[in-house]
Amino acid sequence: MSPHERQGDPADQTPGGPADQDIDGFFSTARVSARQEAVGLPTDSYNRYLFDLDDPKLAEVRGMDYEEFAQDRYKAPFLQDLLAVWQSMYDEPFTGITTDGTVRQGLYELPDDPLVDDAPQRAADHLLSTLTEAERQSVAYPVTAREWRAWSNPEFVIHRVGLRLEDLATEKVAAILDVVRASLSPEGYERVTAAMELNAVLGHLVDLPTVMNAGSYWFSVFGQPDRREPWGWQLFGHHVAVNFVSVGGRHVIAPVFLGAEPALSDTQPPLFAAREATALELVGSLTDSQRDSAVVYASVLDPQMPEGRLHPADERHVAGAFQDNRVIPYEGVQGADLNSTQRGLLRTVVEDFLLLLKDSQRTATLAQYDAHMEDTWFSWYGATDGSQPFYFRIQSPVIIAELDHHAGVWLNNRLPARFHVHTTLRHPNGNDYGRALITRWNQQVK
Repeated sequence: MSPHERQGDPADQTPGGPADQDIDGFFSTARVSARQEAVGLPTDSYNRYLFDLDDPKLAEVRGMDYEEFAQDRYKAPFLQDLLAVWQSMYDEPFTGITTDGTVRQGLYELPDDPLVDDAPQRAADHLLSTLTEAERQSVAYPVTAREWRAWSNPEFVIHRVGLRLEDLATEKVAAILDVVRASLSPEGYERVTAAMELNAVLGHLVDLPTVMNAGSYWFSVFGQPDRREPWGWQLFGHHVAVNFVSVGGRHVIAPVFLGAEPALSDTQPPLFAAREATALELVGSLTDSQRDSAVVYASVLDPQMPEGRLHPADERHVAGAFQDNRVIPYEGVQGADLNSTQRGLLRTVVEDFLLLLKDSQRTATLAQYDAHMEDTWFSWYGATDGSQPFYFRIQSPVIIAELDHHAGVWLNNRLPARFHVHTTLRHPNGNDYGRALITRWNQQVK
């Protein structure tokens, strides 16, 4: 029996093995336990991994609203420990992600002749005009407030920042989404809202619509909306976190977290199908020597991983929520060692990560990426032929982009599968939340 077939066997996807014990009912040890055998792909639909609706995991929280569910989740000792670690990270002063603990300077500059886009400002002004005074006070923060860094991606609430969409009147939700639409490219807006809708699909699949729905998100405005002055907005919740900053004619959209469980539905295609296909084409094109460098681990649960490399919540991700100051060394194959075709494929993957930016802004950010192409690193965990779930990271002085396949939380696949996807995007060396550009703006104004 092949590894691919073994993964489709119910015995490998349900509790019972010595290396597969529940941590707290939502997370199992299997997702972080080394396996000598290959981690294959399920041969059937995500629907096969649905919990029975009478399962205590679902039945015991059915009917709870998001606050009641959060309070229930806080009782888990595992989660209490995790939240304490995340809180300590949140309490640190912001420096930015680095490779060695030292922030590189001079990487981010404002344009000399900016093309100013006032559509986001106009949409934000309209939103604010629809809110009550109390709502405006709840939604508004200073442009450098630490609440920027409070975002998270679980389905339970950690920090309450801004206004919760599901608590608002329909016309106010529409005004918020108009701000998002006015700030993003059409394709980017479609991807963000598709992830939000997939959250509603998941809520329907497990019959928990009051816990997971298309309004399970917090929205806030940072600074005073303006054509040139620094300001921005934040949208975050289950599997979606988008941080948008406008400063001096440049847009920064980072950090970004987008994912879904499942990452497709009967009516929606896989959320990241094109990105995954291009990444597989790239890694499949590598020479033996290049592959020896790029493939850091042969499996997403490779026994060669050092202790602590796998995290029961983040799995292989290193740039997710609360990781604003993480030291992340380069690994994999360097851009200088790729041929022109391979560099083109890598750039196509990066461009898809930057899809949320409008065309002119994406072009400017890609030029920034291009300037560091030779110092860009591509790393891969897993088989290179698409027969296994995988993780990859693209990292340079100005970008970190990750895609990871995860084990189930609300689906019962005990091992990573390609129908549960998490992705992250960061601008290291201090430009998450547009911080480096805001600093440059303030220096120029003074």
